[in-house]
Amino acid sequence: MNVVEIIRKKRNGYQLTSEEINFLVNGYTKGEIPNYQFSAFLMAIFLKGLNKKETAYLTNEMLYSGIVIDLSFIDGKKVDKHSTGGVGDKTSLIIAPIVAAAGINVPMISGRGLGHTGGTLDKLESIPGFNVNLSLSNYKKIIKKCGAVLAGQTKEVAPADKLIYALRDVTATVESIPLITASIMSKKLAEGIDGLVLDVKTGSGAFMKKLNDSIQLAESLVNTAKAFKKKVIAMITDMNQPLGNYIGNWFEVLESIKVLQGEKVDDLLELSLNLSGAMIMIGRKAKTIDEGIQISKEMIANGKAFNKFLEIVELQNGDVNVIKNPDLYPKSKFNEKIYSAKSGYLKSIDNYEIGMASLELGAGRLKIEDKIDPKAGIIFYPKIGTKIKKGDLIAEIFTDKEDKIEFVKNKILNSINFSNEKVNKPKLIKKVIY
Repeated sequence: MNVVEIIRKKRNGYQLTSEEINFLVNGYTKGEIPNYQFSAFLMAIFLKGLNKKETAYLTNEMLYSGIVIDLSFIDGKKVDKHSTGGVGDKTSLIIAPIVAAAGINVPMISGRGLGHTGGTLDKLESIPGFNVNLSLSNYKKIIKKCGAVLAGQTKEVAPADKLIYALRDVTATVESIPLITASIMSKKLAEGIDGLVLDVKTGSGAFMKKLNDSIQLAESLVNTAKAFKKKVIAMITDMNQPLGNYIGNWFEVLESIKVLQGEKVDDLLELSLNLSGAMIMIGRKAKTIDEGIQISKEMIANGKAFNKFLEIVELQNGDVNVIKNPDLYPKSKFNEKIYSAKSGYLKSIDNYEIGMASLELGAGRLKIEDKIDPKAGIIFYPKIGTKIKKGDLIAEIFTDKEDKIEFVKNKILNSINFSNEKVNKPKLIKKVIY
Protein backbone atom coordinates (compact mmCIF):
# COMPACT_ATOMS: atom_id res chain seq x y z
CA MET A 1 0.00 0.00 0.00
CA ASN A 2 1.30 3.44 -1.00
CA VAL A 3 -0.31 6.53 0.53
CA VAL A 4 0.56 8.82 -2.39
CA GLU A 5 -0.80 6.35 -4.97
CA ILE A 6 -4.11 6.00 -3.07
CA ILE A 7 -4.49 9.81 -2.82
CA ARG A 8 -3.68 10.10 -6.56
CA LYS A 9 -6.21 7.36 -7.40
CA LYS A 10 -9.02 9.22 -5.60
CA ARG A 11 -7.85 12.60 -6.95
CA ASN A 12 -8.26 11.15 -10.46
CA GLY A 13 -11.80 9.98 -9.65
CA TYR A 14 -11.31 6.21 -9.36
CA GLN A 15 -13.05 3.95 -6.84
CA LEU A 16 -11.02 2.90 -3.80
CA THR A 17 -11.11 -0.61 -2.35
CA SER A 18 -12.04 -1.37 1.25
CA GLU A 19 -8.38 -2.35 1.87
CA GLU A 20 -7.12 1.04 0.64
CA ILE A 21 -9.56 2.96 2.82
CA ASN A 22 -8.71 0.68 5.77
CA PHE A 23 -5.00 1.37 5.24
CA LEU A 24 -5.45 5.17 5.26
CA VAL A 25 -7.92 5.45 8.17
CA ASN A 26 -6.01 2.95 10.34
CA GLY A 27 -2.69 4.57 9.53
CA TYR A 28 -3.97 8.05 10.34
CA THR A 29 -5.67 6.95 13.59
CA LYS A 30 -2.43 5.29 14.76
CA GLY A 31 -0.36 8.36 13.86
CA GLU A 32 1.53 6.54 11.09
CA ILE A 33 0.14 8.77 8.30
CA PRO A 34 0.80 12.51 8.79
CA ASN A 35 -1.84 15.27 8.81
CA TYR A 36 -0.71 16.72 5.48
CA GLN A 37 -1.28 13.44 3.61
CA PHE A 38 -4.63 12.72 5.23
CA SER A 39 -5.66 16.33 4.51
CA ALA A 40 -4.88 15.74 0.83
CA PHE A 41 -6.99 12.56 0.96
CA LEU A 42 -9.93 14.47 2.50
CA MET A 43 -9.69 17.16 -0.19
CA ALA A 44 -9.64 14.47 -2.90
CA ILE A 45 -12.86 13.05 -1.41
CA PHE A 46 -14.35 16.56 -1.19
CA LEU A 47 -13.63 17.20 -4.88
CA LYS A 48 -14.30 13.74 -6.38
CA GLY A 49 -16.78 12.25 -3.90
CA LEU A 50 -17.27 8.65 -2.79
CA ASN A 51 -19.81 6.20 -4.19
CA LYS A 52 -22.19 4.13 -2.00
CA LYS A 53 -19.68 1.31 -1.49
CA GLU A 54 -16.77 3.62 -0.65
CA THR A 55 -18.94 5.58 1.81
CA ALA A 56 -19.88 2.31 3.54
CA TYR A 57 -16.18 1.26 3.62
CA LEU A 58 -15.17 4.59 5.21
CA THR A 59 -18.02 4.36 7.73
CA ASN A 60 -16.97 0.81 8.60
CA GLU A 61 -13.35 1.82 9.27
CA MET A 62 -14.41 4.76 11.45
CA LEU A 63 -16.97 2.61 13.29
CA TYR A 64 -14.48 -0.17 14.08
CA SER A 65 -11.70 2.24 15.07
CA GLY A 66 -13.36 1.93 18.49
CA ILE A 67 -15.88 -0.30 20.23
CA VAL A 68 -19.43 -1.06 19.12
CA ILE A 69 -21.60 -1.06 22.24
CA ASP A 70 -23.26 -4.42 22.80
CA LEU A 71 -26.82 -4.02 24.08
CA SER A 72 -27.92 -7.58 23.27
CA PHE A 73 -28.45 -8.24 27.02
CA ILE A 74 -31.40 -5.80 26.92
CA ASP A 75 -34.71 -7.14 25.58
CA GLY A 76 -36.50 -5.33 22.76
CA LYS A 77 -35.50 -3.17 19.81
CA LYS A 78 -32.99 -0.32 20.10
CA VAL A 79 -33.83 2.71 17.95
CA ASP A 80 -32.27 6.19 17.85
CA LYS A 81 -32.87 9.49 16.06
CA HIS A 82 -30.30 11.81 14.54
CA SER A 83 -30.90 15.42 13.52
CA THR A 84 -28.51 17.43 11.36
CA GLY A 85 -29.24 20.38 13.67
CA GLY A 86 -31.05 23.67 13.58
CA VAL A 87 -32.39 26.62 15.57
CA GLY A 88 -34.74 25.60 18.39
CA ASP A 89 -34.43 21.91 17.48
CA LYS A 90 -35.12 20.22 20.80
CA THR A 91 -36.96 17.12 19.55
CA SER A 92 -34.50 14.66 21.19
CA LEU A 93 -35.67 15.78 24.64
CA ILE A 94 -39.28 15.04 23.65
CA ILE A 95 -39.05 11.88 21.56
CA ALA A 96 -36.60 9.88 23.72
CA PRO A 97 -39.07 9.74 26.66
CA ILE A 98 -42.07 9.19 24.36
CA VAL A 99 -40.45 6.24 22.57
CA ALA A 100 -39.01 4.73 25.76
CA ALA A 101 -42.46 5.00 27.40
CA ALA A 102 -43.85 3.08 24.40
CA GLY A 103 -41.48 0.18 25.20
CA ILE A 104 -38.59 0.76 22.78
CA ASN A 105 -35.01 1.29 23.94
CA VAL A 106 -33.44 4.63 22.94
CA PRO A 107 -29.62 4.67 23.26
CA MET A 108 -28.87 8.27 22.30
CA ILE A 109 -25.31 9.57 21.91
CA SER A 110 -25.57 13.29 21.17
CA GLY A 111 -23.31 16.24 20.43
CA ARG A 112 -22.53 19.81 21.48
CA GLY A 113 -23.67 23.00 19.78
CA LEU A 114 -22.06 23.56 16.38
CA GLY A 115 -21.96 27.06 14.87
CA HIS A 116 -25.40 28.69 15.06
CA THR A 117 -27.17 25.49 16.15
CA GLY A 118 -27.73 24.29 19.70
CA GLY A 119 -26.45 20.93 20.95
CA THR A 120 -28.50 18.35 22.84
CA LEU A 121 -25.73 17.89 25.44
CA ASP A 122 -25.62 21.64 26.19
CA LYS A 123 -29.40 21.65 26.62
CA LEU A 124 -29.31 18.67 28.98
CA GLU A 125 -26.48 20.22 31.00
CA SER A 126 -28.65 23.29 31.61
CA ILE A 127 -30.55 20.98 34.01
CA PRO A 128 -28.59 21.32 37.30
CA GLY A 129 -26.51 18.20 37.97
CA PHE A 130 -27.44 16.38 34.73
CA ASN A 131 -24.52 14.11 33.79
CA VAL A 132 -23.93 13.45 30.08
CA ASN A 133 -20.36 12.13 30.60
CA LEU A 134 -21.26 8.55 31.42
CA SER A 135 -18.95 5.55 31.59
CA LEU A 136 -20.01 2.68 29.31
CA SER A 137 -21.11 0.63 32.31
CA ASN A 138 -23.36 3.48 33.56
CA TYR A 139 -24.66 4.05 30.01
CA LYS A 140 -25.73 0.39 29.88
CA LYS A 141 -27.18 0.40 33.41
CA ILE A 142 -29.36 3.44 32.72
CA ILE A 143 -30.78 2.14 29.43
CA LYS A 144 -31.42 -1.26 31.03
CA LYS A 145 -33.28 0.41 33.90
CA CYS A 146 -35.45 2.98 32.09
CA GLY A 147 -35.19 2.27 28.35
CA ALA A 148 -33.43 5.51 27.40
CA VAL A 149 -30.11 7.24 27.93
CA LEU A 150 -28.91 10.64 26.69
CA ALA A 151 -25.13 10.85 26.74
CA GLY A 152 -22.05 12.24 25.03
CA GLN A 153 -19.56 10.37 22.87
CA THR A 154 -17.01 8.44 24.94
CA LYS A 155 -13.35 8.03 23.96
CA GLU A 156 -14.04 4.41 23.04
CA VAL A 157 -16.71 5.27 20.44
CA ALA A 158 -15.47 5.99 16.88
CA PRO A 159 -12.18 7.67 17.88
CA ALA A 160 -11.22 8.01 14.19
CA ASP A 161 -14.23 10.29 13.70
CA LYS A 162 -12.99 12.75 16.31
CA LEU A 163 -9.53 12.93 14.70
CA ILE A 164 -10.88 13.21 11.16
CA TYR A 165 -13.52 15.79 12.10
CA ALA A 166 -10.90 18.06 13.68
CA LEU A 167 -8.90 17.89 10.43
CA ARG A 168 -11.98 18.51 8.25
CA ASP A 169 -12.75 21.60 10.32
CA VAL A 170 -9.41 23.24 9.40
CA THR A 171 -9.11 22.01 5.79
CA ALA A 172 -12.46 23.31 4.39
CA THR A 173 -13.81 19.78 3.88
CA VAL A 174 -16.68 19.83 6.40
CA GLU A 175 -19.46 20.08 3.78
CA SER A 176 -18.64 16.85 1.91
CA ILE A 177 -21.71 14.57 1.90
CA PRO A 178 -19.71 11.26 2.07
CA LEU A 179 -17.61 12.62 4.96
CA ILE A 180 -20.70 13.90 6.81
CA THR A 181 -22.35 10.51 6.26
CA ALA A 182 -19.40 8.50 7.60
CA SER A 183 -19.09 10.82 10.61
CA ILE A 184 -22.77 10.58 11.57
CA MET A 185 -23.22 6.88 10.86
CA SER A 186 -20.01 5.66 12.54
CA LYS A 187 -21.19 7.23 15.83
CA LYS A 188 -24.81 6.09 15.50
CA LEU A 189 -23.95 2.50 14.53
CA ALA A 190 -21.56 2.32 17.50
CA GLU A 191 -24.56 2.73 19.86
CA GLY A 192 -25.66 -0.85 19.19
CA ILE A 193 -28.93 0.15 17.47
CA ASP A 194 -31.33 -1.92 15.34
CA GLY A 195 -32.78 1.10 13.57
CA LEU A 196 -32.46 4.84 13.04
CA VAL A 197 -34.73 7.77 12.18
CA LEU A 198 -32.98 10.70 10.50
CA ASP A 199 -34.16 14.31 10.63
CA VAL A 200 -32.30 16.11 7.83
CA LYS A 201 -32.90 19.86 8.03
CA THR A 202 -33.14 22.21 5.06
CA GLY A 203 -33.35 26.00 4.83
CA SER A 204 -31.76 29.16 6.21
CA GLY A 205 -31.21 27.74 9.72
CA ALA A 206 -29.76 24.42 8.52
CA PHE A 207 -26.26 23.44 7.44
CA MET A 208 -27.79 22.30 4.15
CA LYS A 209 -29.56 25.41 2.84
CA LYS A 210 -30.78 23.88 -0.45
CA LEU A 211 -33.46 21.18 -0.56
CA ASN A 212 -31.57 19.17 -3.19
CA ASP A 213 -28.44 19.03 -1.00
CA SER A 214 -30.54 17.88 1.98
CA ILE A 215 -32.12 15.13 -0.14
CA GLN A 216 -28.66 13.98 -1.31
CA LEU A 217 -27.43 13.81 2.30
CA ALA A 218 -30.55 11.95 3.46
CA GLU A 219 -30.19 9.40 0.63
CA SER A 220 -26.50 8.90 1.45
CA LEU A 221 -27.32 8.32 5.15
CA VAL A 222 -30.17 5.92 4.29
CA ASN A 223 -28.00 3.94 1.84
CA THR A 224 -25.23 3.62 4.43
CA ALA A 225 -27.62 2.48 7.18
CA LYS A 226 -28.98 -0.16 4.78
CA ALA A 227 -25.43 -1.31 3.96
CA PHE A 228 -25.15 -2.17 7.67
CA LYS A 229 -28.55 -3.94 7.60
CA LYS A 230 -30.28 -1.34 9.80
CA LYS A 231 -33.92 -0.27 9.55
CA VAL A 232 -33.97 3.41 8.58
CA ILE A 233 -36.33 6.28 7.72
CA ALA A 234 -35.22 9.83 6.83
CA MET A 235 -37.39 12.94 6.94
CA ILE A 236 -36.39 16.17 5.21
CA THR A 237 -37.76 18.93 7.45
CA ASP A 238 -38.04 22.71 7.25
CA MET A 239 -35.50 24.91 9.08
CA ASN A 240 -36.44 28.31 7.58
CA GLN A 241 -37.72 29.42 10.99
CA PRO A 242 -37.10 28.37 14.61
CA LEU A 243 -38.68 25.05 15.60
CA GLY A 244 -41.15 25.88 18.35
CA ASN A 245 -40.77 29.31 19.96
CA TYR A 246 -37.99 28.89 22.53
CA ILE A 247 -34.27 29.16 21.65
CA GLY A 248 -31.48 28.69 24.21
CA ASN A 249 -30.52 25.79 26.43
CA TRP A 250 -32.82 25.98 29.46
CA PHE A 251 -35.54 27.60 27.34
CA GLU A 252 -35.54 24.55 25.07
CA VAL A 253 -35.75 22.19 28.05
CA LEU A 254 -38.68 24.30 29.29
CA GLU A 255 -40.53 24.08 25.96
CA SER A 256 -39.90 20.32 25.87
CA ILE A 257 -41.47 20.02 29.34
CA LYS A 258 -44.51 21.94 28.05
CA VAL A 259 -44.92 19.57 25.08
CA LEU A 260 -44.48 16.47 27.26
CA GLN A 261 -47.17 17.86 29.57
CA GLY A 262 -49.61 18.20 26.67
CA GLU A 263 -49.15 21.80 25.52
CA LYS A 264 -49.77 22.22 21.77
CA VAL A 265 -46.69 23.86 20.27
CA ASP A 266 -47.84 23.23 16.69
CA ASP A 267 -44.71 22.71 14.57
CA LEU A 268 -42.58 21.27 17.39
CA LEU A 269 -45.34 18.85 18.39
CA GLU A 270 -46.03 17.83 14.77
CA LEU A 271 -42.38 17.03 14.07
CA SER A 272 -41.83 15.29 17.42
CA LEU A 273 -44.87 13.06 16.86
CA ASN A 274 -43.76 12.15 13.32
CA LEU A 275 -40.21 11.30 14.43
CA SER A 276 -41.35 9.30 17.47
CA GLY A 277 -44.06 7.62 15.35
CA ALA A 278 -41.39 6.49 12.88
CA MET A 279 -39.18 5.22 15.72
CA ILE A 280 -42.09 3.26 17.21
CA MET A 281 -42.77 1.71 13.80
CA ILE A 282 -39.10 0.76 13.31
CA GLY A 283 -39.16 -0.67 16.85
CA ARG A 284 -42.10 -2.88 15.76
CA LYS A 285 -44.60 -1.51 18.23
CA ALA A 286 -46.67 -0.07 15.35
CA LYS A 287 -47.31 -1.16 11.74
CA THR A 288 -47.29 2.38 10.29
CA ILE A 289 -45.95 5.82 11.19
CA ASP A 290 -49.54 7.02 11.71
CA GLU A 291 -50.15 4.24 14.23
CA GLY A 292 -46.86 5.22 15.90
CA ILE A 293 -48.07 8.83 16.06
CA GLN A 294 -51.27 7.72 17.83
CA ILE A 295 -49.23 5.75 20.38
CA SER A 296 -47.00 8.83 20.89
CA LYS A 297 -50.06 10.99 21.55
CA GLU A 298 -51.27 8.44 24.13
CA MET A 299 -47.88 8.48 25.89
CA ILE A 300 -48.21 12.26 26.30
CA ALA A 301 -51.91 12.20 27.24
CA ASN A 302 -51.53 9.52 29.94
CA GLY A 303 -48.46 11.20 31.49
CA LYS A 304 -46.11 8.27 30.80
CA ALA A 305 -43.81 10.32 28.53
CA PHE A 306 -43.32 13.10 31.09
CA ASN A 307 -42.77 10.56 33.89
CA LYS A 308 -40.17 8.83 31.71
CA PHE A 309 -38.38 12.17 31.24
CA LEU A 310 -38.31 12.62 35.03
CA GLU A 311 -36.88 9.11 35.37
CA ILE A 312 -34.10 9.82 32.82
CA VAL A 313 -33.22 13.11 34.54
CA GLU A 314 -33.07 11.42 37.96
CA LEU A 315 -30.94 8.49 36.76
CA GLN A 316 -28.48 10.92 35.16
CA ASN A 317 -28.23 12.93 38.41
CA GLY A 318 -30.29 15.90 37.20
CA ASP A 319 -32.40 18.04 39.56
CA VAL A 320 -35.94 16.72 39.11
CA ASN A 321 -37.37 19.64 41.15
CA VAL A 322 -36.67 22.21 38.40
CA ILE A 323 -38.35 19.92 35.85
CA LYS A 324 -41.45 19.68 38.04
CA ASN A 325 -41.29 23.38 39.03
CA PRO A 326 -39.53 25.34 36.24
CA ASP A 327 -40.21 28.65 38.01
CA LEU A 328 -37.40 27.67 40.45
CA TYR A 329 -34.84 28.12 37.66
CA PRO A 330 -32.57 31.21 37.86
CA LYS A 331 -33.57 34.17 35.68
CA SER A 332 -31.41 36.37 33.43
CA LYS A 333 -30.58 39.88 34.69
CA PHE A 334 -32.12 41.48 31.59
CA ASN A 335 -35.33 40.70 29.74
CA GLU A 336 -36.24 42.90 26.76
CA LYS A 337 -39.23 42.79 24.41
CA ILE A 338 -38.90 43.40 20.67
CA TYR A 339 -41.84 44.92 18.77
CA SER A 340 -42.50 44.99 15.04
CA ALA A 341 -41.65 48.24 13.23
CA LYS A 342 -43.87 47.24 10.27
CA SER A 343 -47.22 45.69 9.38
CA GLY A 344 -47.81 42.84 6.94
CA TYR A 345 -47.55 39.08 6.56
CA LEU A 346 -44.31 37.52 7.82
CA LYS A 347 -42.73 36.39 4.54
CA SER A 348 -39.32 35.03 5.56
CA ILE A 349 -36.88 34.72 8.46
CA ASP A 350 -33.11 34.53 8.20
CA ASN A 351 -33.00 31.70 10.71
CA TYR A 352 -29.21 31.62 10.73
CA GLU A 353 -29.24 35.17 12.13
CA ILE A 354 -31.74 34.15 14.84
CA GLY A 355 -29.36 31.34 15.86
CA MET A 356 -26.40 33.73 15.89
CA ALA A 357 -28.42 36.24 17.98
CA SER A 358 -28.93 33.57 20.66
CA LEU A 359 -25.14 32.97 20.70
CA GLU A 360 -24.52 36.70 21.23
CA LEU A 361 -26.80 36.59 24.28
CA GLY A 362 -24.67 33.79 25.77
CA ALA A 363 -26.69 30.73 24.70
CA GLY A 364 -23.81 29.26 22.67
CA ARG A 365 -20.10 29.50 21.96
CA LEU A 366 -18.63 32.11 19.63
CA LYS A 367 -15.16 30.79 20.58
CA ILE A 368 -14.19 27.31 21.83
CA GLU A 369 -13.29 28.62 25.28
CA ASP A 370 -16.61 30.50 25.74
CA LYS A 371 -18.81 29.42 28.65
CA ILE A 372 -22.48 28.91 27.86
CA ASP A 373 -25.07 30.79 29.93
CA PRO A 374 -27.83 28.14 30.20
CA LYS A 375 -30.57 30.69 31.07
CA ALA A 376 -29.86 33.00 28.10
CA GLY A 377 -32.09 32.82 25.06
CA ILE A 378 -34.91 34.07 22.88
CA ILE A 379 -38.65 33.50 22.71
CA PHE A 380 -39.58 34.13 19.06
CA TYR A 381 -43.34 34.34 18.63
CA PRO A 382 -44.56 34.65 15.00
CA LYS A 383 -44.36 32.02 12.28
CA ILE A 384 -44.01 32.52 8.52
CA GLY A 385 -47.46 33.45 7.19
CA THR A 386 -48.56 35.22 10.40
CA LYS A 387 -50.30 38.61 9.93
CA ILE A 388 -48.44 41.17 12.05
CA LYS A 389 -49.38 44.74 12.94
CA LYS A 390 -46.86 47.47 13.68
CA GLY A 391 -46.16 47.37 17.43
CA ASP A 392 -46.94 43.63 17.80
CA LEU A 393 -44.60 41.61 20.03
CA ILE A 394 -42.08 39.72 17.86
CA ALA A 395 -39.65 38.31 20.42
CA GLU A 396 -38.30 38.49 23.95
CA ILE A 397 -34.61 38.24 24.75
CA PHE A 398 -33.01 37.09 28.00
CA THR A 399 -29.36 37.73 28.88
CA ASP A 400 -26.85 38.85 31.48
CA LYS A 401 -24.97 40.79 28.75
CA GLU A 402 -26.45 44.28 28.84
CA ASP A 403 -24.03 45.47 26.13
CA LYS A 404 -25.50 42.97 23.62
CA ILE A 405 -29.17 43.94 23.94
CA GLU A 406 -29.42 46.66 21.25
CA PHE A 407 -27.22 44.71 18.85
CA VAL A 408 -29.39 41.59 19.19
CA LYS A 409 -32.65 43.57 18.92
CA ASN A 410 -31.48 45.00 15.58
CA LYS A 411 -30.21 41.59 14.43
CA ILE A 412 -33.63 40.00 15.05
CA LEU A 413 -35.59 42.85 13.42
CA ASN A 414 -33.26 42.76 10.38
CA SER A 415 -33.72 39.01 10.03
CA ILE A 416 -37.45 39.21 9.22
CA ASN A 417 -39.14 40.25 5.97
CA PHE A 418 -42.76 41.22 5.37
CA SER A 419 -45.17 41.03 2.44
CA ASN A 420 -48.41 42.91 1.79
CA GLU A 421 -49.77 39.75 0.16
CA LYS A 422 -50.90 36.70 2.12
CA VAL A 423 -48.04 34.20 2.64
CA ASN A 424 -48.48 30.42 2.89
CA LYS A 425 -46.80 28.72 5.80
CA PRO A 426 -43.97 26.37 4.74
CA LYS A 427 -44.53 22.63 4.71
CA LEU A 428 -42.80 21.20 7.79
CA ILE A 429 -41.97 17.72 6.44
CA LYS A 430 -40.81 18.08 2.85
CA LYS A 431 -40.08 14.46 2.03
CA VAL A 432 -39.84 11.03 3.64
CA ILE A 433 -37.15 8.63 2.37
CA TYR A 434 -37.13 4.90 3.18
